[in-house]
Parts: sequence; C-alpha cells; structure tokens
Amino acid sequence: MSLPKTLVMIETDPRTSARPAEAIRIAAGIGVWKKTDVTLLLRGPVAGYSLQEYADELVDDDNFTRYLPLVAEFPRPIYLEDSFTDLSALEGSPWKYEVVSPARTAELIRANDYLIRL
Repeated sequence: MSLPKTLVMIETDPRTSARPAEAIRIAAGIGVWKKTDVTLLLRGPVAGYSLQEYADELVDDDNFTRYLPLVAEFPRPIYLEDSFTDLSALEGSPWKYEVVSPARTAELIRANDYLIRL
C-alpha cells in the first residue's frame, strides 16, 4: 500500500512574509515522518525567491537554512511554477528544482491526497 500524498504549496513572498519559511518547516517535518509522501511546489510571481542562494535575505531565514536541505533530499525536485519569471535571482541556488507550467501545477494538485497552501 502506498503512502498518502501531500502537496505543500507556497504562494507568498519569502522576503516579506514568514509563511514560506513555515511551509518549508512543515514540509520537512511531515516528510521525515514517513507517513505521507511530500511534494513542494512554489507558485506565483514571488514564491520562487524561497530558492535563492542567500537565505539571510528572507524572513525567518533560519527555517530555510535548517529545513530546506531536508526537503531537497526528497526523491523529487522542488517544483517551481513558471509564473515566477525572475529566474536570474536563482542563479547560484544550491537547490534542485524543476520549472513547471500551470497545467502541470493542476496535475500535481489533482495527484495529491492533501494540500497545504501557504
């Protein structure tokens, strides 16, 4: 029997809100719990800044520093919707990510049993 699937979707700006950092902490926590299969999706014009090289420019940067490496160890990339267009801000990012279309975002939402949206 396969594990239930949980999609953690970040839609807010990590430079001005603590919600993305909290979402990363939640994703890492339930991911290592091994009771659900966790996928992280960054959606919208600003959420992608969560993957920038320097976390000290983000609100609650210690959550990014501590928990994003755990999320990056999941068996799939972090998904970044192509509504984030400032890909140059991610040059030097140490995180593996895959840029996806809004149609692929819809597929990810449908394929998961649970959705955590911050």
